[in-house]
Amino acid sequence: MNSIFRNLKKINTNFTPTVALPSIVLILLLSLFCGLFSNDAAAVLDFSKGIIFKNLSWFYVLLVTLFVLFLLFAAISKFGKIKLGADDSEPEYSSFSWIAMLFAAGMGIGLMYFGVSETMAHFANPAISNLDENLRAKEAQLYTFFHWGIHAWSIYGVVGLSLAYFTYRYNLPLAIRSGFYPMLKDRINGRLGNIVDVFGLCSTFFGITTTLGFGVVQLCAGLHSLGVIHNTTFEYQAIIVILVMSIAVLSALSGLGKGVKLMSEINIILATLLMLFILIFGPTIYILSTFTEGLGHYVSHFTSLTFNTYAYEKESQAWFTNWTILYWAWWISWAPYVGLFIAKISKGRTIREFIIAVLIIPSLFNFIWMTVFGSSAVWIDEFVANGAISDFAKDPNTLLFNFFTYFPLSGFLNVLAIVIICVFFITSADSGIYIMNSIASRGEGTAPKWQNVFWGILLVIVSLSLLQSGGLVSLQTMTLIMALPFGIIMLLLCVNLWKALIADDKYSSTKYSHASNNWNDYHWKLRLSKILSYSQKKDIKAFLSQTVRDAFEEIIIELKKNDIEATVTEVKSPIHSIELEIEYQKLKNFKYGVKAQVLNVSKTLIREENAPLIDNETVFIPITYFDDNRKGYDIQYLSKDEIISDVLREYERFLNLGSGNTTDLLMKI
Repeated sequence: MNSIFRNLKKINTNFTPTVALPSIVLILLLSLFCGLFSNDAAAVLDFSKGIIFKNLSWFYVLLVTLFVLFLLFAAISKFGKIKLGADDSEPEYSSFSWIAMLFAAGMGIGLMYFGVSETMAHFANPAISNLDENLRAKEAQLYTFFHWGIHAWSIYGVVGLSLAYFTYRYNLPLAIRSGFYPMLKDRINGRLGNIVDVFGLCSTFFGITTTLGFGVVQLCAGLHSLGVIHNTTFEYQAIIVILVMSIAVLSALSGLGKGVKLMSEINIILATLLMLFILIFGPTIYILSTFTEGLGHYVSHFTSLTFNTYAYEKESQAWFTNWTILYWAWWISWAPYVGLFIAKISKGRTIREFIIAVLIIPSLFNFIWMTVFGSSAVWIDEFVANGAISDFAKDPNTLLFNFFTYFPLSGFLNVLAIVIICVFFITSADSGIYIMNSIASRGEGTAPKWQNVFWGILLVIVSLSLLQSGGLVSLQTMTLIMALPFGIIMLLLCVNLWKALIADDKYSSTKYSHASNNWNDYHWKLRLSKILSYSQKKDIKAFLSQTVRDAFEEIIIELKKNDIEATVTEVKSPIHSIELEIEYQKLKNFKYGVKAQVLNVSKTLIREENAPLIDNETVFIPITYFDDNRKGYDIQYLSKDEIISDVLREYERFLNLGSGNTTDLLMKI
């Protein structure tokens, strides 16, 4: 293995051998297993999937619920204003280009494949079978919204936000391992980081491969409906895969900013035109009415949908497992690919902007799309086709093209749909190649052109071999099973991101030492020596008993000349403190105290060679305290005269408050 690593280094590549080689070997081994032993693999994997889905469906629901809550809370919290990058960074892409690329990566082919078929599947075989026809249509739309809405995009958003934050805020590589920095620190560059990236790379590759399977089957069905090809045999599938992947590789060679950006913008326009055509020439009023009602129905049932595991509806559990849980597993299995891609294109956005855009805008578009196609199909099935669309629901590969036969210019619609599917196909493969290069190289630099070609050829070989052997279904099942461990990885990404956001907020909100407000340039050398030294208990005792006490006693002398009595009290155990107090009869007493406070120094700073010498992890600092429960501040760098100035400043504030309308707040109770 070491000799392979050495030879790989001689090639013009930016591959990280400890990530790329194990991933490629694992991809080939798993593909051979699914291809050569497709029946055995299907049986074992189906059994495993059934066990996991049956016994852990509640866990999938809980995972996705936590992802939704995490992102919503992050968006409305103070962390929402943090930028994915430097504070002065600006977005690399316009809002339109950014949103277009989100669609291309996240839901592209799926919208075309399931736009009609999912609503009709729920309508023909509802989760609750005793509903009348109108309620079946309403529930079919609700579950379609549920599966393609905020919950789906929260899965992508968790990975995308975590990687974008650590990549652009911490200047770490665009790799899944970077999301574990708060937990692993430098160990992300070791074995644990390699394992995470290998898992992400394999998941990305298999996710794209299974998408190729969906895409090529639907493309063959569309071309067959137009009479372009005579049948949908493997030979035609192979030709389509090779042609589409060749275009995808050429697009990848042009760079992400050119290829994907241009095609994504074109495709979102074409998809919108197709949707408007169906809206105008379909049951327009019915579509608009069902969208409005469906959106309200979704919002009102959002919480119950989120937490529902059908524990009390035994008859609906099979439907729940085969749809909702399968969708959650599917989106999780795609999360490394889509998350990395949206992280790449989101530099310069704020966390709040990122979350709102990723959760709301694509979800809203999906709702409109699914309503236009799904509600049209339900209406046609009821009032025009006499149930024919429901019958076609059993064959989702051809359902879209059969649906078009009930519209004018059906041939043109078929051509337009095929073009859209092709472009979604290309952009998914193009961005997937970029992401695989990024993971395999830990996000370092631009990949050599041969690597784009390599991933394209590998995708073609694996997808075609699995299509011919019948192993694609097994691979899809294995991808769904892999979603469970990656879901746990995503949960850990949330934990690490939250820890990082807390540290980021503390770092940004930490102000200069209060004592520095009184600094001048006369004693800078003395101040520097204090900054470079870390006080121990004996140092703080000396500071309180000498410097602070001397300052207080001088103030007392001056106050006495003005007939004002003040006292100094020093306590040496259990916490060393000293305070100056002026008593009043009706007002609260004025109190200015200083106490020793323990502070833990990070091990990272202690180990730094070019940092001040620190002998102990525990240091002591003098912190002020007052009688009104205000937060104190560090005065360790103040001289005696500066402490006197600070006490006078606080005393002047006290007298001003006592003479104003806020006197009641200072009254003794």
